[in-house]
Parts: sequence; structure tokens; C-alpha cells
Amino acid sequence: MGQLHGKTAIVTGASSGIGARIAKELAKEEANVVLAARHLEKLSKIEKEIKELGKGKVLVIQTDVTNKQQVNQLVKKAEEAFNHVDILVNNAGQMLSSMIRSGKVEEWEEMIDVNIKGMLYGIHYVLPSMLERSTGHIINIASVSGFEVTKVSTVYSATKFAVRAISAGLEKELAKTGVRVTNISPGMVDTSLTNESSWNNERKKLEPKDIAKAVVYALTQPDYVNVNEITVRPV
Repeated sequence: MGQLHGKTAIVTGASSGIGARIAKELAKEEANVVLAARHLEKLSKIEKEIKELGKGKVLVIQTDVTNKQQVNQLVKKAEEAFNHVDILVNNAGQMLSSMIRSGKVEEWEEMIDVNIKGMLYGIHYVLPSMLERSTGHIINIASVSGFEVTKVSTVYSATKFAVRAISAGLEKELAKTGVRVTNISPGMVDTSLTNESSWNNERKKLEPKDIAKAVVYALTQPDYVNVNEITVRPV
């Protein structure tokens, strides 16, 4: 029996890259996985791959995390299908033009909406039930850019600093409630998000599975253990 047998997890940004691999790893541990992202066709492909594993159940819900009504419906539909949500993985993210001098205000706004507000909406809608049941786990995917700012990462780094700050504050708010919070900060990962980035480099990248394994590690610790922060960097 898998370590997460019977648990229900929502994974945002689950249509590709890190999110898709997290969903698959949770399914391997026999969790019921709710796949959320904007691209339905890509989600359907991941759904098919998870079903082929023959472990746990999978549900696809097309969701734009910047729309709080859609996030509300995501949580409601997950609860209707599986009674409650045990795990929320806030993985959806954008890494766009980040230099202030670029003047790309719309791209800055998109990063703020997805990386910060999208995360907050998810937390807002899953938290009441978790608190009522005195159990649950919220995992926020940040970035090493939340520790370090380069001349080309200013706005993106600001959003990931915010993810780390919210994770740290939320963990303190939820102390002794039974609801755990983990912040995971990946280094450069080999995904379409980083491959399309203008601040890519030639350093060997991590694989999505490396981050997914970190998620499973945090989720499978004893109930009295809260893994607050994991940083995963390439060697």
C-alpha cells in the first residue's frame, strides 16, 4: 500500500513540468490526485498517464488560479469527488520578463497574479476544512530566486520572496492546529518554463522528478514532523 493511500491532493500547474511529475509521484503513492491547470488537452494527457499507473484516482479540473471563483470551484469539486482535500500543492507559476528597465508591466502583473495571488486563493479555500479536521498539508513551490536576486530576476524574485514569506508566516499561524506547511525552493529545473526563459544558463539542470521526490518526502513524515523548508539545487 502506498504511503499516501486514501489521501486527496490538488496539484496546480499540473499540465506539464514539475506539476505533472508531482502529480504522478503522488499517484504512485496511491493518493487521489486532482489535476488543475488552464490547458485541458495537456491535463487530459497527464490524466491518461496516471490512470495507466493503476494506483489512486485522478480528476481533471480546468482552472485558472488567477480567478478566485475558479479556484473556489476547484476545491468544491475536489471535495465533492473525494469528500475532503488533504494536500494542496501550489505549483502553478510564471517566470517572465523581470527587469524593471524592461517596462513590461503586463508580464509583472501576470507573475504577481499567478505566483502570489493564485497561491493565496488556493490556501484560502482549502484551509477552513483542514482546520476543522485538524489535519492537512499545504506545499508551496517557491524558487532559489526567492533567496537570491540577479539583475535579470528582479520581479520574479520578488514574487518568490513573497511565496517564502507567506509560507513562513502561515506555518506560524497554523502551529499546533494539525495543518502543516512546507516551502520547497527548486534551483533551475529542466522544464519548458526554464527553457523558454531569457535568463537560462548552461549549468546542468535538475529534473522535475527531483522536486517531486522532495514533495513526497515532506508529505510522508510522521504527523508530529513539519518539514518547513526544502531547497533543492543542482550540484
